[in-house]
Amino acid sequence: MINILVADDHTMFVDGIESILKAEADMFVVGRSYDGPSVIEFVKTNKVDIVLLDVNLPGMSGIEVCKELHAHHSSIKVLAISMFNEESIVSEILNHGAKGYILKNTGREELLIAIRTVAKGESYFSKDVTETIMKGLMNQRKSSSKSSVFFPKLSRREKEVLKLIAQEFTTQEIADSLYISLKTVESHRSSLLSKLNARNSVGLVRIAIENNLLE
Repeated sequence: MINILVADDHTMFVDGIESILKAEADMFVVGRSYDGPSVIEFVKTNKVDIVLLDVNLPGMSGIEVCKELHAHHSSIKVLAISMFNEESIVSEILNHGAKGYILKNTGREELLIAIRTVAKGESYFSKDVTETIMKGLMNQRKSSSKSSVFFPKLSRREKEVLKLIAQEFTTQEIADSLYISLKTVESHRSSLLSKLNARNSVGLVRIAIENNLLE
């Protein structure tokens, strides 16, 4: 069971989310918060697996909430949800530990996929958000005058896994595509994180783009 806290300051939006989730056998809305501070207070005394977190909350922004959760409640995964698709906002909340970012025009099926993906510890981004992230990374690459950093040599299989991660394949999809086990995929992912000195899949893609590792 995925225990979800919905944090948004619009009651009708929260009602809609809760109506969607209550029909799912593997999901349960344990609470709702209408401002930032109440999110922090709620997780202190309740079991929460995922916070569906609006970026723009009163009292304490979603970014500040995410930073606090990441620092003191790291087992809780944050799936950011917003009407804003600006690179600076997306990057900031991801840098503070959010596992995913979807837009408020996301449909029911994508919302459920996003929640289940994040619950497994993987990252999920709406298509438009992914494009925003990639554009931001490409701009950083173009504006940077620094020479490429030296990285340990990647194996052929590691490069294949890295390219599929960049294409937003899930762990299962990577395993199916390369005809290898989930354990082997995780082993290659762990090796990539170590070799490229990255913290997560977003970091892997960023470093890969900046250093021409996907070519």
